[in-house]
Amino acid sequence: MEVVENEINWFAFRTKSRAEKKVHERLLEAGYNSFLPLKTEIRLWSDRKKKVIVPLISSFVFINCEEKEFTKILNIQGVVCVLKLLSKPAIIKEEEIENLKILISNIDLTLLEITNKIFSGDYIEVIKGPLKGMTGMSVIIKGNHRVLIEVTALENKMLVDIPLSFVNKIS
Repeated sequence: MEVVENEINWFAFRTKSRAEKKVHERLLEAGYNSFLPLKTEIRLWSDRKKKVIVPLISSFVFINCEEKEFTKILNIQGVVCVLKLLSKPAIIKEEEIENLKILISNIDLTLLEITNKIFSGDYIEVIKGPLKGMTGMSVIIKGNHRVLIEVTALENKMLVDIPLSFVNKIS
């Protein structure tokens, strides 16, 4: 996908290590449409367990902007560079951002009885449940069906357990 002058697209910006939340706040304060997918993890220390909120994809924030705004964005403290693909800024598809938003809205799903005839490699869409609207590829690991969600430009993939009764095969 080629960047068109004055067209607003989603781009991935690399941040300094562990600075994603601060960079996201600074971008929002500067008036940018920034997106930082977060997840809750339980961290175990020697004396306690604690829930911490961490980025789903470390060292990246997503910004919906025009290419001409890159210089201003790159001057924001903590922003390192824009993700490039073949020496051009990599555009993140709107569908991939929507998938991430749906994914973080309910990351804990359990498997139900398998009723659909969906095979590994089939392109599917979630038709009900909290992840409704998400699209991805069916994957079978050790007999369990999962949905593979991919952010192509980042070469980042996530597996999500979704009941097969919640998905439909896309032709």
